[in-house]
Amino acid sequence: MSTFKKALFQLHVFVFLAGLTGSLGYLIKLNGLVLVFYRMLITVVVLWAINLFRNNQHKYDIKTKLSLLGTGVIIALHWVCFYQSIKLANVSIALVCFSSTSLFSSCIEPLWKNSKIQLSELLIGTLSLVGILLIFHFDTQFRMGIIVGLCSAFFAATFSIINKRFTNHIDVNTIQSYEMTGGFLFLLPLVLVAGFKNDFNTVGLIPTSMDWIWLSILAIGCTVWSNHLMLSSLKHISAFTLNVTLNLEPVYGIILAFILFKEQKQLGSSFYIGILLITISVLIQMFRVIKQHKIKPLQV
Repeated sequence: MSTFKKALFQLHVFVFLAGLTGSLGYLIKLNGLVLVFYRMLITVVVLWAINLFRNNQHKYDIKTKLSLLGTGVIIALHWVCFYQSIKLANVSIALVCFSSTSLFSSCIEPLWKNSKIQLSELLIGTLSLVGILLIFHFDTQFRMGIIVGLCSAFFAATFSIINKRFTNHIDVNTIQSYEMTGGFLFLLPLVLVAGFKNDFNTVGLIPTSMDWIWLSILAIGCTVWSNHLMLSSLKHISAFTLNVTLNLEPVYGIILAFILFKEQKQLGSSFYIGILLITISVLIQMFRVIKQHKIKPLQV
């Protein structure tokens, strides 16, 4: 398997694991802020333990480390908004809003690179957005959940573009370790303030035994391992390709939500058309990338 094909495979495994996070977030009985705090806490412990075991000797300057820590803050904001969107609406709404990440990416990445906006990428991102709008006839009761979900997508597009630059010259494990640490340190004072204000024994601040199980799966399987796959794939693909392919996350996640939580209240023809448009946008981008790299599609 070529390096590029391996990157595409890693990317799709990452997206499948990402599709599980919505359902896990629904199962965890904590608000978005506290949930992400514990997720990052477990992740940080695991990552630094791995680095200690591997005796990672990579050295980077303070500016690089601060940049990684700062990016971790953006990741934390993305996760907090995503899980809070689930709490304010439901898993399906949060995941559908997340599909707008590619549209944000098509607008932000050119500004970051000081280049022109690619019309083709903008159209592909817009196709995904049309799919989003068709999946649900948004009800006013979900308005706040939708707004918060779109904020999550904006932060996701931003940190993906930043990470693309990091992967060119920084070890993947180092990126993960410092970013997760940055997000954890950002959330720590917020959770402490909430704890002292509301009493740490208040329901919603201390995870239950089942919460710890789901949090462990979320942190180790859907964060440490999946982020390693994502960052490794970014060494060989663009941030836009990552974000377009991430549109498959709602497909996986919504199907799981329908099966596990019976969220198919508005399931109808618009749902299938919307999912089809999102899938088409992914296939178009993957075809463009494969053609650009002049390789044949994988044989099934």
